[in-house]
Amino acid sequence: MAHTSGTELFWSVLKHEYMGTFHHFSEKHLDRHVTEFAGRQNVRPKDTKEQMLLLACGAAGRPLKYKDLISLTN
Repeated sequence: MAHTSGTELFWSVLKHEYMGTFHHFSEKHLDRHVTEFAGRQNVRPKDTKEQMLLLACGAAGRPLKYKDLISLTN
């Protein structure tokens, strides 16, 4: 019993996020926007404490240097 309503919902909510919050996604960073949004959708059922724990665990041991941050924006 496969259906596409989950996929359609994901893209619909992403489109509303684009129009309401970001107003523009550059082609260069489109994959990053979609990946970030998918990650947020995947942790949505969890409570805030679990979400923060997942965020902290994912960031542990992965420092972001300033020069790397700047290279992401150029």
